[in-house]
Amino acid sequence: MATPQSANEVLDRLDRLAAFKELAHQGPDPEATERQHAKGKLTARERIELLLDKGSFTEIEQLRRHRAVGFGLEAKKPYTDGVVTGWGTVEGRTVFVYAHDFRIFGGALGEAHATKIHKIMDMAIAAGAPLVSLNDGAGARIQEGVSALAGYGGIFQRNTKASGVIPQISVMLGPCAGGAAYSPALTDFVFMVRETSQMFITGPDVVKAVTGEEITQDGLGGADVHAGTSGVAHFAYDDEETCLAEVRYLLSLLPQNNREMPPRTVCADPVDRTGDALLDLVPTDGGRAYDVRGVIEEVVDDGEYMEVHATWAPNLVCALARVDGHVVGVVANQPASLAGVLDIRASEKGARFVQFCDSFNIPLITLVDVPGFLPGVDQEHDGIIRRGAKLLYAYCNATVPRISVVLRKAYGGAYIVMDSRSIGADIALAWPGNEIAVMGAEGAANVVFRREIAAADDPEAMRRQKIDEYRDELVHPYYAAERGLVDDVIDPRETRSVLCRAVAMLSAKDADLPRRKHGNPPQ
Repeated sequence: MATPQSANEVLDRLDRLAAFKELAHQGPDPEATERQHAKGKLTARERIELLLDKGSFTEIEQLRRHRAVGFGLEAKKPYTDGVVTGWGTVEGRTVFVYAHDFRIFGGALGEAHATKIHKIMDMAIAAGAPLVSLNDGAGARIQEGVSALAGYGGIFQRNTKASGVIPQISVMLGPCAGGAAYSPALTDFVFMVRETSQMFITGPDVVKAVTGEEITQDGLGGADVHAGTSGVAHFAYDDEETCLAEVRYLLSLLPQNNREMPPRTVCADPVDRTGDALLDLVPTDGGRAYDVRGVIEEVVDDGEYMEVHATWAPNLVCALARVDGHVVGVVANQPASLAGVLDIRASEKGARFVQFCDSFNIPLITLVDVPGFLPGVDQEHDGIIRRGAKLLYAYCNATVPRISVVLRKAYGGAYIVMDSRSIGADIALAWPGNEIAVMGAEGAANVVFRREIAAADDPEAMRRQKIDEYRDELVHPYYAAERGLVDDVIDPRETRSVLCRAVAMLSAKDADLPRRKHGNPPQ
């Protein structure tokens, strides 16, 4: 039985522990929190509270401190060493997280800081649960030299090890410069907040010194730049609260790891709901533009979807949605942008998305309305053959359920690439107005019948006659169906119900690739 003296000693120790933890929680400088808020930014812990279910966060290594000496570091040894690590839940499912604390050393990474991140990454991989990084740091801690750089190497190695095993999400909530930017680039999704987050390898000062170009931090690597120009960021939002809410929504669509299926929900949207609006959404004239997102809204559950890379390569739409409660990835040509052609950016965007869905057991639905690949000297010189092949490789390599629907036109190599039956689509469907051919009837007639057209008394009348002849012979809607390249020509209004049945049927699909260490996709 404990004596009163020993009991008091235990209580004193507990009081001391509580004081240490309170210091770790509040940070060494109360004014630093005010400075963070003055910039319109939340603290690391406030961000974690928004990301995770209330009261679910379990922190590890809260009392960790660095052991570096020199440059005054020995006199500054704050708890956490500038990064908060642990795990919690999002909608009841485990999620691991680390968050840079900009109040401590500007969130810069040192040896102890990196070791904490390494540990939480290893735990996420071992537990088979998603990892979310909340980035707000000034890069490597200069005072610790190469030890800090080696810490980044350990993060990159673990990012790569976790790739395709657990979902990895990077949320950029402050600066990210130099080698630090490569960790987000290795993850599955990058979120950014406008005006407060930037990413670049070399900052504006270095750019000016080397090239003479003057540019702001936002102009060089802000959220809209990376979401719309470079393609580094998948999502951009105006504030941290909205950003973190969308991260939660994305996590609700993803499996915990590559061994699980995405979470299915109870669907209140009738499976047999007819899409009468589809008859008017897609013009019968193949030259008229329309927004394919309207088609997506008509066929997915409750019209809800999460578009990825919405402002980068907008001629291809990639989105996560649900069909009869099943999570699916949607890839769709966008006639409202560049007539829906495939170009370098769209090919790379689609390839990355297809690969992600295949990694995490998410069925693919491809909506096809493509006139071909974008012609041009720049496209050819910049490697449209090599880079366009990325999308082809991704589809051919995918073993998840794959369903394609030709909405209107599908010409040439672009038709093949957009998950045609010939490259492995499980179910290939088409609407009654589809045109599947090597090229459009107009272009084909000019090539095939050029001599007859040139020799005719009325070349234009002859050209129109030959266009109709070619269309009737090879471009009619049932040509591909007659040859088994389309499984069925369906009423557009029944697209949702057909997709729901197809996804349900394919949910037990089991397909394996040949044994190999890994493929060698085009780069």
